[in-house]
Amino acid sequence: MNALWITLALLVAGFGGWPVTALVFRLARTIDERTGAAAGTDTGTDAADDPAADVTVDPSSPQPSPDQPADQPADQPADQAAPEAAAETVSSPGVLRGGAIIGILERLAVCLAILAGQPVAIAYVVAVKGLGRFAELKGTPVAAERFIIGTLTSMLWAAGVAALAKVVFLG
Repeated sequence: MNALWITLALLVAGFGGWPVTALVFRLARTIDERTGAAAGTDTGTDAADDPAADVTVDPSSPQPSPDQPADQPADQPADQAAPEAAAETVSSPGVLRGGAIIGILERLAVCLAILAGQPVAIAYVVAVKGLGRFAELKGTPVAAERFIIGTLTSMLWAAGVAALAKVVFLG
């Protein structure tokens, strides 16, 4: 019977955390919009604001024109090649690819660590996730903020589900 509760806790933590994280992103966006409206700034809605989007784009960074290659800086003419741009490991700054999959795996790992009685393993999850995203987060404040909000929400959800399952069902 314990295996059933553990499996159920892992499923709820891993897959049930996405709507919770999306709700927190929506709440954060609402707070930003209210703050922006109070300050008199324009807060348009685009893909970067969508909590379900798996892509975060920094609206303050210059966007390439449709006829300009994506790996070429916006301030450089289209007829000049950018050799250093090809050497970058990040294809486009501000893009957090695979966030939904990483979030599910993160929640599963946190829940499993708590259920296994090894909460120290959560530190490894945070370290691996942070190191893996460091290059993308370094130069993009919007992506870094989204990363922090998503990570905290995911981990709190997974820890809460694991603690509830451990106390109530696995006693």
